[in-house]
Amino acid sequence: MPADVLLFSNSRPPGAEVPFAHAAEPLRRHLGDRVVWFLPWAGHDLDAYTGFVGDALREVLGPLDVRGLHAEPDPAATLRAADPDRETVFGGGGNTFRLRRRVGDNGVLEALRARDDLRYAGASAGSNLACPTIMTTNDMPIVDPGGLDALGRIPVQINPHYLDPDPHSTHRGETREERIHEFHEENVVSVVGLREGAWLHGTDTSLTLDGYTARLFRRGHEPAELAMGTDLTWLTA
Repeated sequence: MPADVLLFSNSRPPGAEVPFAHAAEPLRRHLGDRVVWFLPWAGHDLDAYTGFVGDALREVLGPLDVRGLHAEPDPAATLRAADPDRETVFGGGGNTFRLRRRVGDNGVLEALRARDDLRYAGASAGSNLACPTIMTTNDMPIVDPGGLDALGRIPVQINPHYLDPDPHSTHRGETREERIHEFHEENVVSVVGLREGAWLHGTDTSLTLDGYTARLFRRGHEPAELAMGTDLTWLTA
């Protein structure tokens, strides 16, 4: 049975000083007292990034055992041996292409695909990794990712940090909405544009938007506004 996923647009919405403080309760329920295996590969300084996220989560949640998976002699083997009642996984934000490359190279991607009984949380790039592909990331491809396929823990795509078109902007490139429309010229899967502060909570039987509002894009349909608390389980059918 697939375990729960908790997928954030970002770790710190506008005006918030402490990362994850806006989502303390869902994080507390999701992580519990499990060991948290942190995936820092979307960042550059892996030790420093792991320390930062561990400190941030402990500031919000209290004592919590956060460990960098990169420090394990064989990260994939660590995941294959993980106890779902005592361990969980958290994918950090950063560059999605770098994250996909590194988890592909070190076997973590395949190990996670085989362990959908492990709870998974992610923010930004870490949330992109939980989707069927990483195609709806906002990031620059600073490395060859080695593939665009991802974990498929949810059957929809996420566009984190979703930005609404600014009618006063002098920018003449594509808006986020236009880029997602381009995605749907080539792909069918639905896209949830998560605004800052929003997250998706998925179980084996449900998918719910919480934290803030979002925008739903479906091929052949007009974009739809989603209120906080919207039940999106129908998208998983």
